[in-house]
Amino acid sequence: MQIYLAPMEGVIDHHMRFLLDQLGGIDLCVTEFIRVSKTVLPSRVFLSACPELTPLNERDGKEGSEYGSVNTTRLQLLGSNPELVALNAQKAVELGASAIDLNFGCPAKTVNRSYGGARLLDETSLLHDIVKATREQLPSSVLVTAKIRLGYNDRSSYLRNAIAIAEAGADELIVHARSKADGYQPPAYWTYLNTIQQHLDIPVVANGEIWTLGDYIECREQSGCDRVMIGRGLLARPDLGLAIKAYHRGEDYQYMIWPQIATLALQLLRLTQAHYPPKHMGNRIKQWLFYLMRSYPQAGALFENIKRSRDFDFIERALIKEAG
Repeated sequence: MQIYLAPMEGVIDHHMRFLLDQLGGIDLCVTEFIRVSKTVLPSRVFLSACPELTPLNERDGKEGSEYGSVNTTRLQLLGSNPELVALNAQKAVELGASAIDLNFGCPAKTVNRSYGGARLLDETSLLHDIVKATREQLPSSVLVTAKIRLGYNDRSSYLRNAIAIAEAGADELIVHARSKADGYQPPAYWTYLNTIQQHLDIPVVANGEIWTLGDYIECREQSGCDRVMIGRGLLARPDLGLAIKAYHRGEDYQYMIWPQIATLALQLLRLTQAHYPPKHMGNRIKQWLFYLMRSYPQAGALFENIKRSRDFDFIERALIKEAG
């Protein structure tokens, strides 16, 4: 049983990956996507999206404060040109990436309009060619994985896309159990993943609508998957992974209480302080509070208190008070 932290564009950056990974319960993370369009990108683009690639001797003593491990972080690429995606994957591996994840699931309109993400789910042969080119460009020791949805406008393409990706040489397939048209509205159609598993010899990872331990148990029962990817559920309940691990050990688990969550938010604020100008100060905390409200009503009150502030000291004091 493995738990992956989902890549959420503009939400789960390397600071959040580090924080949740340090908390525990997560086996690996995936970066936000790097868009590939016209050229092989410069090193700084890869290092910005995946600071985990930064060599130890260049981290300015920060290896214990905001960097995760490149060995448990997959670098994610998004593009529609097989040769360019493969060449950029090679560049990422030269920089130290240990695994490449290919994004065929992003439902964002701006991404789909530029022929990327979930838009490619109507192009089965192109999915195959992108995966095949990437697999052939990289050493066999480097994992090549892909993430899809069940389809674009409907769910009719899910099986042929999954088979094509596996036949192209992917080492693992992550499936968000909804189509692009389904968006993020419940339910997630986990039973489709069971069918996929019957046709593939590679691991299949279930993703979508896992908010609680009960959701996780039901997902496993319906999908048959022993690996899951969780995004919003881990933002709303940061120790959900620990609860799942405890369940498999046959142990009861007591979820973190609000002061402990506020302490995590305080840590995130301090981690991100140097990375955002004053006009954006606290935005990541406010964004996280939006998800935390689902599990902790105190998050709503805190949000109301700090939502208009851009002052680091004010927000820090508010979080210190909540942390007790």
